[in-house]
Amino acid sequence: MTVTLITGANKGIGFETAKQLLELGHLVYIGARDVERGEKAAAELGARFVQLDVTDDASVSNALATIDAAEGRLDVLVHNAGILGDGDIDGPKALQVFDTNAVGIVRVTEAALPLLRKSANPNVVTISSSAGSFWAVTNPDRPEYPMPIGLYSASKAAATMLTIQYAKFQPGIKFNAIEPGTTATDMTAAFGIGRSVEESAAFVVRLATLAEDGPTGTFQDENGTLAW
Repeated sequence: MTVTLITGANKGIGFETAKQLLELGHLVYIGARDVERGEKAAAELGARFVQLDVTDDASVSNALATIDAAEGRLDVLVHNAGILGDGDIDGPKALQVFDTNAVGIVRVTEAALPLLRKSANPNVVTISSSAGSFWAVTNPDRPEYPMPIGLYSASKAAATMLTIQYAKFQPGIKFNAIEPGTTATDMTAAFGIGRSVEESAAFVVRLATLAEDGPTGTFQDENGTLAW
């Protein structure tokens, strides 16, 4: 059975990804900051829950220790936790957005590496964004061009870069960053845009179920490699 951890999975794309992977036979751990919401989501899906705040070193360490004690390995890690950080920009907000969207990837990946190395087919998927693509945000024909989400965009550029760098220096593990598609979640509610979480999660699942010879070190959407 494939052991999978999804961060920020009590709602949105993470929740739906967990649902679809469970249907494929994965043993899924839902990571969430809020214990009540996380436990409720896990119970609804038939998944397992670990309290996991990607901005807290102790929380991350404890979550991976729990998985280690129960399973002895981790096969798939999905970096899904993220915040938008829209509105007025200041230093504290910038620190919060980068801590969640970029530094959180480092915290969780570093804690997970020993468990991933015990897997026969270790696979890490970062849910990044084309809003972090220099090509997209400078292209007037792209939907990202006019969006006032500077901190989110910058942090997602960092998330993609971190993923590519991990792929280079951890060659035994697949690392890929993805643009899941503009999705109607509470994060995008203010913009009134997005398709269903089911559609976007299906692409996340595609990357989370790569074969051993699958790609690594890529940034892609469902149509292929993205410029960034």
